[in-house]
Amino acid sequence: MFARCGKILVVIALVLTTGLHWAALQTVAWTTMLAANLTSESLSASVSDTFDGKHCCPLCRAIAAAKSTEKKSDVAPLKLKFEYPPLAERFALIAPAAFEHYMADKFSFDSRSSEPALPPPRVLFA
Repeated sequence: MFARCGKILVVIALVLTTGLHWAALQTVAWTTMLAANLTSESLSASVSDTFDGKHCCPLCRAIAAAKSTEKKSDVAPLKLKFEYPPLAERFALIAPAAFEHYMADKFSFDSRSSEPALPPPRVLFA
């Protein structure tokens, strides 16, 4: 029960943070405007009046006003600048003192301890 409520609260927080609620309200406003315009005009005239931005309904004006007065973050974004320490004039890679050279014969396939299975496996699809 608590996990489900937590997930729902996270979804609501994400919706409010990303501004999806304004998109949903704007969709409702456009739908009601289109339905109201269809009762008195043709389809093409209704669509153009709905989406031209000149014939705003009260809900569209309220959404625009609320979006413009919505508090923006006061925190300026951090600009990270990587600063590297100065290097010495001469830079050299030095091999470690205890360096062992491994012979290739230690890693050969002849050193296997087990024999292959007898008889050899059959081919499934011949």
